[in-house]
Amino acid sequence: MANLNKVLLLGNVTRDPEVRYTPKGSAVCDLGIAVNRAYTTDSGEKREEVTFVDVTLWGRTAEVASEYLKKGRPVFIEGRLQMDTWDDKQTGQKRSRLRVVAENMQLLGGRPPGGTADATGESRQTGAPPKSSATSEPDEDEIPF
Repeated sequence: MANLNKVLLLGNVTRDPEVRYTPKGSAVCDLGIAVNRAYTTDSGEKREEVTFVDVTLWGRTAEVASEYLKKGRPVFIEGRLQMDTWDDKQTGQKRSRLRVVAENMQLLGGRPPGGTADATGESRQTGAPPKSSATSEPDEDEIPF
């Protein structure tokens, strides 16, 4: 039987991302995004719901995210679902959380002020790559949390 674990999300960053480093030097960045869904009920009433998603980025993609993403900025994430499970230290109960591990990220929206034109004449933020791909994920013993 074939399996597929693929997630595509387009949403807005809910908090400024911060990058950390594993003991072996791999960058890791956790961020939240909000994905909106607009729909109309059977009675014709327009509604909107928001889904909040936790995303983890690794390697160079994590560094790019922490440098260029800010709260409110739109971003496109391509990745896979991962289930985290742990024992709650206060209650002793088993806990779990579903998150997205990003494999690719694209920065969306206009360039921040202060960009320069590149050789093709297109406006480009100095040093800002338009998109980034995640590097290989580190081993479980590298994760500092």
